[in-house]
Amino acid sequence: MGWLFDFDDGDMAMKMSDDMAMDSDGNMMLRMGDNMAMDMDSGELHITSSWDDED
Repeated sequence: MGWLFDFDDGDMAMKMSDDMAMDSDGNMMLRMGDNMAMDMDSGELHITSSWDDED
């Protein structure tokens, strides 16, 4: 589905769906906006590369 870059911790995340991604540590990330995601384990917000829609 595509990849995202997490600018807060320098990690890559693979998109699992339109609103979910998993980073290389296995943490689930929930899309909060085009360039923001919430770490589902810690609740922290992260700035990410764009979650462009692939439509």
